[in-house]
Amino acid sequence: MKKNTSTLCTTTARHSDAIQMANPPMYQGSTIIYKRMADLAAAHHAYENGQESYTYGRKGTPTSRMLCEALAELEGGHRTYLCPSGLAALSTALLSQLSAGDHVLMVDTVYSPTRDLCEHLLKRFGVSTTYYNPLLGKDIAGLIEPNTRVIFLESPGSLTLEIQDVPAITAVAKAHNIVTILDNTWATPLYFKAFKHGVDIVVQAVTKYLGGHSDVLMGAVIANQATYQSVRNAAHQTGQFAGGMDISLVLRGLRTLPTRLREHERNALQIAQWFETQDAVDYVLHPALPSHPQHGLWQRDFLGSTGLFSVAFKPQYRVAQINAMVESYDLFGIGYSWGGFESLALPVHPSHLAHVRSVTPVAQQSMARYQIGLEGVEDLIAALDVGLSFLKQGNF
Repeated sequence: MKKNTSTLCTTTARHSDAIQMANPPMYQGSTIIYKRMADLAAAHHAYENGQESYTYGRKGTPTSRMLCEALAELEGGHRTYLCPSGLAALSTALLSQLSAGDHVLMVDTVYSPTRDLCEHLLKRFGVSTTYYNPLLGKDIAGLIEPNTRVIFLESPGSLTLEIQDVPAITAVAKAHNIVTILDNTWATPLYFKAFKHGVDIVVQAVTKYLGGHSDVLMGAVIANQATYQSVRNAAHQTGQFAGGMDISLVLRGLRTLPTRLREHERNALQIAQWFETQDAVDYVLHPALPSHPQHGLWQRDFLGSTGLFSVAFKPQYRVAQINAMVESYDLFGIGYSWGGFESLALPVHPSHLAHVRSVTPVAQQSMARYQIGLEGVEDLIAALDVGLSFLKQGNF
């Protein structure tokens, strides 16, 4: 019988050993000791032929194998490779599929460090990039060039949370023998089943919801069977790995992932609905709200929503006012990351969006991105209400 997600997160990654512990033991080290040369040679041969064996700490341990298997099972992929950060995982996924002279179609609303990778490292290596509007579905076919090798998706989009028509894009990609890569960090494997929607490679910033406690930096590349060997080769050749302590922390985080996500979802949706009733707010960008422009796509393809959304304020509020409002919050930290237990707020101004958009229209009013944590929702709304009063009164 197929297990539900909560049961899977609780029971996964428990290999039988001499002693059965509730949590698996942590293996941390560089050198793996063998007593016989024949055994070391056999392990090396197995690894070189794509099997899971243990020859050196960077190439994997029983601890990393447990997390890799858990993430592959949750995502529905073939296998997983761990990296020391989300950006390292994004880099590995792209480098595994691209060579000099190739072309990548990159969604315009991508995480800005991924854009930097395209504009600098990939460009220097002879890979060209075309940015496409996230609202393109099957019409992305018109942008495909003879040397297009990858279509990269991120849904919802960074900062402005556009929902892409992933099944339509992956269908076009398969018809042209193009690999699709999706950054699935916002939805996690619980709320968007990327492989069922035709994606070839999934990237997770494990740092965020999967770790869940703001104490880990890690990324993961989950690949289908056709692309896994190239992902593994790229990761191995660029020295990608994750440490045993961090892996153990993520395995711990997986146990509570369904429970935490339900609370993030409930709190964030309640606060997003509250923002929609406020006079200072122009609109709210949360895919689970009926007012979101791609709410229908979200309803069709997603199984839930998480704690990250953005709020656009009325045009009369200037940059300094939005900054001062965010600084006035007593329960919201100001920080770049998200996905942990704590609430965060980050101003997003038109000048910044213009810098990280190429073909997508940029709103002319200031916004704030909110990561809604696990605090009491009444306390969070009270803090936000004080900030809005501060904004409208011009007390800065």
